[in-house]
Amino acid sequence: MKIIIALLIFSLIIIIHELGHFFLAKYNGVVVTEFSLGMGPRIISTVKGGTRYSWKLLPFGGSCMMLGEDDGVMESGSFGSKSVWARMSIVVAGPIFNFVLAFLLSLFVIGSIGHDVPEILNVTEGSPAEAAGLQPGDTIISMNGKKVHLYREVSNYITFHQGKTIDLKYEHNGEVKETTIVPQLDKETGRYLMGISGSSNYRVKGNAWDTIKYSAYEVKYWIETTIDSLKMLFKGEVGLNDLSGPVGVVDIIGETYEKSAEDGGFYIWLNMLNISILLTANLGVMNLLPIPALDGGRLVFLIIEAIRRKRIDPEKEGMVNFIGLMALMLLMVVVMFNDVRKLF
Repeated sequence: MKIIIALLIFSLIIIIHELGHFFLAKYNGVVVTEFSLGMGPRIISTVKGGTRYSWKLLPFGGSCMMLGEDDGVMESGSFGSKSVWARMSIVVAGPIFNFVLAFLLSLFVIGSIGHDVPEILNVTEGSPAEAAGLQPGDTIISMNGKKVHLYREVSNYITFHQGKTIDLKYEHNGEVKETTIVPQLDKETGRYLMGISGSSNYRVKGNAWDTIKYSAYEVKYWIETTIDSLKMLFKGEVGLNDLSGPVGVVDIIGETYEKSAEDGGFYIWLNMLNISILLTANLGVMNLLPIPALDGGRLVFLIIEAIRRKRIDPEKEGMVNFIGLMALMLLMVVVMFNDVRKLF
């Protein structure tokens, strides 16, 4: 069951991403030669309107193949024949569609159970938070100038800014106050803590506007979490062993499904939506990284072209993208090996 659910989630996220490229390609008059879900040999295939639609054997990945996309062909209807701005819009459409999907899924979650309030539920005795005057019931407004809308943003900020002094703005009995907190190292966990606790399960449902607003905050939260996690990776604060690929995600989905099943079908649905939001926002961010073979890498070449007003040699661009693709494939193999090893 967990494999089936994982495949459904992966398929939804990937097809939405590729639909972004597909719709903008069609809008800009680019010929889409094939639109496929999956990789490898075709299982089902049909041609309609000059485009081959395929479902392929391996249930990972997908593609939107455009005429002249990689070989620099300039014939009418080819990717290369369009303006640099049209090509940019086609490239960024995939990640943007991922963010739109995350927002739409968030509407269901926030509309069903509300948003997690950044309210302090407990203050640890003798902690920096107690010394600063924080009390249960206080609501955090901002940390070092960064506005806080969800309680998860509080815990994440502390995680990603370990040991840093925090200028805190909060609301106490309807009055806005400010204080400064120096987190202390907790020897048991090895982490710097303020000494407060709340809960992502303490939620409030609002009106229709609140649902829309906090759905946007939900997407923003996952985008920022992905970016902050990548910063930790590049700084060496986390290693490759902490990354998860498809195998690891399937395992996480399986564990979440089993735990949710104890609470009933509604919570299975809800938690699968939450995982989908995380994954689609993550895919959107990852694809915008300036790495060759990814959408972000292609966007870099187009930005350079727009600045110098001259196309980059397709052969050179293709070679860079090929090297980037091989590097990504190697990384995927390493991550998959680690995922499998963690299972045993």
